[in-house]
Amino acid sequence: MAYIDLLIFIIYMILMLGVGFYFMKRNTGQDDYFVGGRNVGSWHIGLSVVATDVGGGFSVGLGGLGFVMGLSGSWMLFTGLLGAWLAAVFLIPVVKSSPAFEKFYTLPQIFDHLFDKRVGIVAAVICFVGYLGFTSSQLLAGAKLASGTFDGLQLSTALWVMGAIAVVYTVLGGLKAVIYTDTIQWIILLMGFIFIGLPVSYYHVGGWEVIQRTLPAEYFSLTNLTWQDLANWGITIMPIWFVGMTLYQRIFASRDVKSAKKAWYIAGVFEWPIMAFMGVSLGVLAKVAFELDMIAVAEDTLDPEMGLPILLSTVLPVGIMGLMMSAYFSAVLSTADSCLMAASGNLTTDIFGKYLKNKSDATVMRLSQLFTLLIGIVALFIALQMTNVLELMLYSYAFMVSGLFIPILAGLFWNMRSPTAALVSMILGGGVTAGLSFLTISLPFGLDPNFFGVSASLAAFLLVYKIEKTKKQNL
Repeated sequence: MAYIDLLIFIIYMILMLGVGFYFMKRNTGQDDYFVGGRNVGSWHIGLSVVATDVGGGFSVGLGGLGFVMGLSGSWMLFTGLLGAWLAAVFLIPVVKSSPAFEKFYTLPQIFDHLFDKRVGIVAAVICFVGYLGFTSSQLLAGAKLASGTFDGLQLSTALWVMGAIAVVYTVLGGLKAVIYTDTIQWIILLMGFIFIGLPVSYYHVGGWEVIQRTLPAEYFSLTNLTWQDLANWGITIMPIWFVGMTLYQRIFASRDVKSAKKAWYIAGVFEWPIMAFMGVSLGVLAKVAFELDMIAVAEDTLDPEMGLPILLSTVLPVGIMGLMMSAYFSAVLSTADSCLMAASGNLTTDIFGKYLKNKSDATVMRLSQLFTLLIGIVALFIALQMTNVLELMLYSYAFMVSGLFIPILAGLFWNMRSPTAALVSMILGGGVTAGLSFLTISLPFGLDPNFFGVSASLAAFLLVYKIEKTKKQNL
């Protein structure tokens, strides 16, 4: 990377840190720090939602899918569109219009209200572990981009640099800084894809005739996937819209129900088809460049997720490279900061909240910043142990979904508010998914461990609820 590119990138990062400092001076308490003052408009919320959900991990992950399977990889984010719109229709009216939730900051507070304190604590632990892993995946995505772009930069060094930037500005500014920088970062990424990444890469590999001649026909098909692929993405990604802590924070931050629903519709459209096809298309172009020996990496050593950053570092001219890398790092930061805020909220509000009740808003906010810093450091160490961004993201998603999805449905929509059933369901569901994820065994029909975790969670909840109901009827 040329010095001018490096300068552009450094200036961009300084600006992001400046935003964090700006909002640090204007945050007056937990409402500002965790839910943006509860008065944020639909476009800011919508772009922040899609920036958080897609972000750098899915940007890099989509490139990897495009590299391996072509345009069919775009179906992964179609499940995001469905999840967003289902949440807009069913979840937001219930959560945003309820007077009981109007002062809440976190998802586990809803579990506490629907069931009891024990359930709220377990939900907080599940959220915390999930978002810790998700934060790690974003930092790993940023490090892969950096190490694939900067000559001689090791992955571990890139992780420490990215982590420091993401953690510091999130610690400083809270959710307001996160939401407003997400808006900027998402626009930068979108413009970078549309006006820089796609056209320059397309021209560099030789245009449509070369692309078509180089790759097999299935790369241009939308059916180059198995039903298991679609099912596994669906069971992992769609339910996250009902249990994602970052999403509840944005529901709480919205002005009203109408504004929140509009934000979710906006986010869904940006996920699919816009972001989905741009991401996999860049991955396809990276595959073409690799097949034409434009990417000087041996086939047995190339990580598919590294194909895209290596392609961009090869084809983009001086100056433009710095802008494109800033766009990609924007996506990484937009998700990492939100996940850090979610995990910090779990600690401050749900796990240690009872010890902070008599503390001033200023003290609580400072402790929240300390928690955010510590979580960021731990996330960095986790990222250092992993190699695959998409795998780490989906593990984190699956753990939260299998532990929280059934109890939140039961509490909000089924009027089945049994604390014991919720606890057994959460522990068994999350445990089954986590256990199967780390065991090297073949699962029936090639399905994701999350299928079995959610199924176990549902069966456990219904069984315990039935037993309790029968006991009450016999008394």
